[in-house]
Amino acid sequence: MVGMSVFVGALVVGCSSQNNGASSAPAVVRGVALSLVRTEPVPNIFMVSGTVQPENTAQIAPRMMGTVESIPVIEGSVVRAGQLLARIDAAQAQEALRQAQAGAHAAQQQMNVAQSAQSLAASTLQRYELLRARKSVSAQEYDEVRQHLQVAQAQLEAAQANAAQANAAVAQAQTTVAYADVRAPFAGVITRRFVDPGAMAAPGAPLFTLESTGPLHLEVNVDESDLAWLRVGALVPVRIDGATKTAQGRVVRIYPAADAASRSFTVKISLPQLSMLRSGLYGSAEFSRGSKDGILIPESAILHEGNLTGLYVIGTDGIAQLRYVTLGQAMGDKIAVLAGLSPGETIVVASQGRGLDGKRVEVQP
Repeated sequence: MVGMSVFVGALVVGCSSQNNGASSAPAVVRGVALSLVRTEPVPNIFMVSGTVQPENTAQIAPRMMGTVESIPVIEGSVVRAGQLLARIDAAQAQEALRQAQAGAHAAQQQMNVAQSAQSLAASTLQRYELLRARKSVSAQEYDEVRQHLQVAQAQLEAAQANAAQANAAVAQAQTTVAYADVRAPFAGVITRRFVDPGAMAAPGAPLFTLESTGPLHLEVNVDESDLAWLRVGALVPVRIDGATKTAQGRVVRIYPAADAASRSFTVKISLPQLSMLRSGLYGSAEFSRGSKDGILIPESAILHEGNLTGLYVIGTDGIAQLRYVTLGQAMGDKIAVLAGLSPGETIVVASQGRGLDGKRVEVQP
């Protein structure tokens, strides 16, 4: 909370009456409770604002171009991880897959033929090695058989490489076909849907916004000069738009890098489970810089006139004057005064509905 404080010492006053003297003299009012304004140490509070956010949020975009065939989810749909969110026409991708599979089949046949040829050449060389040991074949015949095996081995290796490349093309085509099904990367709720069936989808263009379910947090930006007052694990009061009461949050993360433009650090504050909490709501958190001297007055001293707030100040001549003041936050049954009041002045604690402006207030023992 931001504010200033005052210690007010109640002064005892007597009964109430009015002066029936000459019309030129100010009316006299008795029986009004007064307080002396003075300063005392109060918490030095600073507030920062931010936005309520889920633990995880993602813009879901397709990884292939095509016409959106179907979308089985809408805003508000709760989905599980891996659930189908949209299906894109994959006719071209499926045709490419069929061609890749045919190429892989042909490459496999070629590899089988090459493998048979290599096996035959290897067996032939083994026989010629036995014949050579018996000196039944010439050196030239033996060299020709060995060369034939080398050629068969090279052809087999080429066929194996071609088959591997064809199988990789099949795997790539299968992946492309799988891209036609857009699935949820994590469990959550669909908060935005940007397209309808029949629309053209393109890589990078979001189809949905997905937010994780579960606890929410408030992200605020704290100036670098105030970073020393923060610590992870600290409890901080937070107020969310639409909430009637202040809740307790906890600092769970202080991001290590500052924003280059604002020189501020992002701070993540966990929030309690509240039924009214929604992502995107505006919120604020209160942090303390220790204490400082300030002014507090009883809330009963405040007068409200439209959007203005004021109180009665008793001058040295005993005349009550209405003075408008700037208020801070409430602290119990008192409220901080930011401007318009000084220590040492005397104020009316409660006017009790009486108009006191310009009237003399007498204090009796």
